[in-house]
Amino acid sequence: MMQRFKAALLQRRNNLHIHGLRFLNQFHTKNLCSLLDTNIIDELDNQVLVEGKAWSRTAILNRPSVLNCLSTAMGARLQKLYTSWENNPDVGFVAMKGSGRAFCAGGDIVTLYHMINVGKMEDCKEFFRTLYTYIYILGTYLKPHVALLNGITMGGGAGVSIPGMFRVATDKTVFATPETLIGFHPDAGASFFLSHLPGHLGEYLGLTGQKLNGAEMISCGLATHYAHSSKLALIEEQLGKLDTDDPSVIETSLEKYSDLVYLDNISVLHSHDTVEEIIDALETRTDFHGMQF
Repeated sequence: MMQRFKAALLQRRNNLHIHGLRFLNQFHTKNLCSLLDTNIIDELDNQVLVEGKAWSRTAILNRPSVLNCLSTAMGARLQKLYTSWENNPDVGFVAMKGSGRAFCAGGDIVTLYHMINVGKMEDCKEFFRTLYTYIYILGTYLKPHVALLNGITMGGGAGVSIPGMFRVATDKTVFATPETLIGFHPDAGASFFLSHLPGHLGEYLGLTGQKLNGAEMISCGLATHYAHSSKLALIEEQLGKLDTDDPSVIETSLEKYSDLVYLDNISVLHSHDTVEEIIDALETRTDFHGMQF
């Protein structure tokens, strides 16, 4: 059954027209080679760095000055790297993390805004096409994936991590799907993972852009593990020593440094589903006694 499942996924991949994989070659050839400036190519490649361990690879989102916002070049490079690693028998699993104080703040909407203003609509389409294709690859990835969500994880940043197998939240994690705040809609796979949250939480997050912390992410299932940020170095060191492609072994390694965490009393996850339940809860609170409803 598993072999048929993998074969079906691979066949679907082959049938998918992956525009993003062509982007880097086209961009390098048409735009960069004419400039005869290899430094620009290096700069684009440096937006996603790679750490290689014995049995794993780590992709590092590396635009810390803009909170690791995603560019078209990053999406294309991630496609290329992840496809290569998936087909490499010497790579057992893949991890992703961000440079600086953010995991990823989402798509580079500032660049998109400037593209629209100068009429580069095809470049805008290429951005979304490339990013969405990578998210599809991650969502159907055949190898275990570990995302270290330390810091800001919003919009497209959630899209390039939540579809993977393991998501480690920390005390510094700030999650949101804030697209409605700029007149857009939650994208990058959000319609899938938000719809799978308990109750009406996904609708609430999608409509309001409300932030969640690491404890809330683990409580509602957006994260699979929680660890204090001071333990991340230990987690990365332990993962680097693993010689496996077995998800259960990776999960055991993550659990070794996981922490038990509780929700704040004011967490949105304590909210009620109906107006009547909200009023009942208010009436039972001592600081609301005597109020008229």
